[in-house]
Amino acid sequence: MTETADVPGRAGRPGRPVLLTVDDDPNVSRAVARDLRRRYGEDHRIVRASSGEEGLAALRELTLRGEPVAVLLADYRMPRMNGIEFLEQAMDLVPRARRALLTAYADTDAAIQAINLVDVDHYLLKPWDPPEEKLYPVVDAMVETWRASPDTAVQDVRLVGHRWSAPSFAARDFLARNAVPYRWYSVDEPEGRRLLAAAGAGPDDVPVVVPPDGQPVLSPTEAQLAAAVGLTVEPSTDFYDLVVVGGGPAGLGAAVYGASEGLRTVLVERQATGGQAGQSSRIENYLGFPDGVSGGQLADRARRQAGRFGAEVLTTRDVSALEARGSARVVHFADGGSIAAHAVVLATGVSYRQLDAEGAGALTGRGVYYGSALTEAAACAGQHVYVVGGANSAGQSAVFFARHASCVTLLVRGPSLEASMSHYLIEQLAQLPNVVVRTGTTVAATRGGEHLEELELRDRTGRVDTVPANHLFVFIGAAPRTDWLDGVLARDERGFVATGPDLLVDGQRPAGWPLQRDPYFLESSVPGVFVAGDVRAQSVKRVASAVGEGAMAVTLVHRYLEER
Repeated sequence: MTETADVPGRAGRPGRPVLLTVDDDPNVSRAVARDLRRRYGEDHRIVRASSGEEGLAALRELTLRGEPVAVLLADYRMPRMNGIEFLEQAMDLVPRARRALLTAYADTDAAIQAINLVDVDHYLLKPWDPPEEKLYPVVDAMVETWRASPDTAVQDVRLVGHRWSAPSFAARDFLARNAVPYRWYSVDEPEGRRLLAAAGAGPDDVPVVVPPDGQPVLSPTEAQLAAAVGLTVEPSTDFYDLVVVGGGPAGLGAAVYGASEGLRTVLVERQATGGQAGQSSRIENYLGFPDGVSGGQLADRARRQAGRFGAEVLTTRDVSALEARGSARVVHFADGGSIAAHAVVLATGVSYRQLDAEGAGALTGRGVYYGSALTEAAACAGQHVYVVGGANSAGQSAVFFARHASCVTLLVRGPSLEASMSHYLIEQLAQLPNVVVRTGTTVAATRGGEHLEELELRDRTGRVDTVPANHLFVFIGAAPRTDWLDGVLARDERGFVATGPDLLVDGQRPAGWPLQRDPYFLESSVPGVFVAGDVRAQSVKRVASAVGEGAMAVTLVHRYLEER
């Protein structure tokens, strides 16, 4: 790598964020470094590399030194490794760094592809003269976003666990879904054993989390883990304009629109933002992403967007009760705490149904997983993976794991996929040579000791086959978690919350309704409590509709507040 700082003695000054440029054309490389140095050289280090390989080597060196990297600028057309490939690999080394692609006008399509596939923030057309208009505003925005993101110290989180430990898997999955970078160490590896010894712990104490402050936490609860890695678990006040319960697409949509429109907003999430959609390996029919987007990327963008508008996001807070106390709406937590607001949006979504197969409960997290469990992708290399389910989430998971596993078998209870899966996914699965679809098949039992070892599969005739298996991913429908609303809000027979017109019976408003108007379209049987997304009765179970309902709920919140 080349350090371009010109002031003697300043190149090695620690702490200044790095702006890294990668371009194989020396003239372009010098030009972009010159323009960056002119504006940012006082507070940043400008580093340039002449190839993708050299850029990755520079990032490894900077990471080992503990130096923060704020912005990556990579040219699209480079030999051996193009700019998209470089930025994709760089994400693993410096996940917080903001990314931009330098491209010619003819390569605009490639730039748009990079934005969708690699989560690139911007693309810059060459030449960018004058830089005051075409370069600096883009870099300013990326630096600002980088500074507003969580502190770099969370990159030093170390997690020690056992490959087949369910609590270890749960910790890895929690960190991954909350976009917290971490390093994984197995208790079977020398470094893992060294960390355990330093923490005064043993193999039975896993998972062991070593946060940036070096104070180890043994077998943490999710709340302890969240606090250790710097996630927000406590509200800043006890009263808000709007409380959003649930951090899936509907909840994130409500938080973004609520905060952006001036409401003091807090989003309360039980585990991780994104919900079920956040676990999707690829969402390909969401508007504006022609090449698809992972659920994790979509959730991360929405979470950052909500934070930029001032919304608070609380994790690991399990809501246990809802109370109407005068004009206030009070949300109670399972740990005894509570917060109140003028209005509430319920966006708790649905949870995956548990597999009704012998042994499945005992092997959950040890070979049996609910959702895509993307942290298991590397362990599936060369393996035969089984996926249960016939809807889009199961199909997306099968496509994802087909990139890693030697074979993926999709187990479908029904006679075909056509009734439950989108046409584009059915076509994708048909084109993958290592994906097999078995219809009319259910899992009768799961077997194993330390981890899943085999499955018993039953076909529609009742015949049972026993097959070896180490990985089973379950997508068998979902149910709302609304028991805590019993006696408070009207629900249908399946537990989904009724709203708006569904609350009117023979033109009559619900019992106890105190207002002289009908409930608004997304309003529940308690005024000021709105419902959005999959938990709402009669909702369309799609990401786009959930986001739309979250936005619509905020509009109705404003209308409700104007009445008070």
